[in-house]
Amino acid sequence: MNHQMLDCHIHILTPDQAPDHKRLLADMRKAGASGGVIIGLPPASFRFLCRPVPFEQRLRNLVNWTRSPDFFPLFWIDPTESDAAAQVNRCIAAGVKGFKVICDHFYPGDERAVRTFKHIAAKKKPVLFHSGILWDGRVSSKYNRPAEFEALFEVPGLRFMMAHMSWPWCDELVAVFGKFLNARSLRKDMDVEMFVDLTPGTPPIYREEALKRLFGSGYDVSRNVCFGTDCMVKGYDVKWTRSWIKRDKSILKRIAVSAGTLTNIFGGNLKRFLGLA
Repeated sequence: MNHQMLDCHIHILTPDQAPDHKRLLADMRKAGASGGVIIGLPPASFRFLCRPVPFEQRLRNLVNWTRSPDFFPLFWIDPTESDAAAQVNRCIAAGVKGFKVICDHFYPGDERAVRTFKHIAAKKKPVLFHSGILWDGRVSSKYNRPAEFEALFEVPGLRFMMAHMSWPWCDELVAVFGKFLNARSLRKDMDVEMFVDLTPGTPPIYREEALKRLFGSGYDVSRNVCFGTDCMVKGYDVKWTRSWIKRDKSILKRIAVSAGTLTNIFGGNLKRFLGLA
């Protein structure tokens, strides 16, 4: 399908719900999207969202939700767990396209996490990170400041994406993106690539200013920005998604983002991030 509208950020948070990718896809098409990334159930360390579910059950649930070719599975992993590398191997064998990480009790540069990220990168799979303030009722946002992700300089070959435009640290996000671009020109060994996930994040009142700064920074972001919603597989929010698509397209038109870049933001860049294009 040409010019697919893809959502890079959809969550499974209901372990007892029977997977119904046909219903999900029908709801997404009502909203204007034709597929996207589905993120698996959270690891045990992130238990405030739902009850802990064993690894194999989480993987099986994700695979069942993504049996349609319109969906791309990302497994939510805790990279500090002792068997994280084995989990990565098992997930890739099952068809997982990449990994989701929320640094809620560790920094991105934690030695245990970096070992896992290196293993993921060696397998040529990407990582979608939460970034910005973390609404989990705990002291955890300090782990998700954009500058903390400079530690990923030391993960050869990694493709990673930072979600939510790092709200409220959107300016810091833009600066970190620029630093990764600059590092690629300074260091012959630098092949780490950063992407930006537009998933809210940003309340509507801040949205235009944040997008203006991202696209007006002078950094070439045209191939590294993806649209997402943070919707759930259970009751995908059609009204919410339509409103954000309309808002973002209106803003991007006002700031003169090209038609080609719009196509990339709403689908093409996600496929490149996943290694599918």
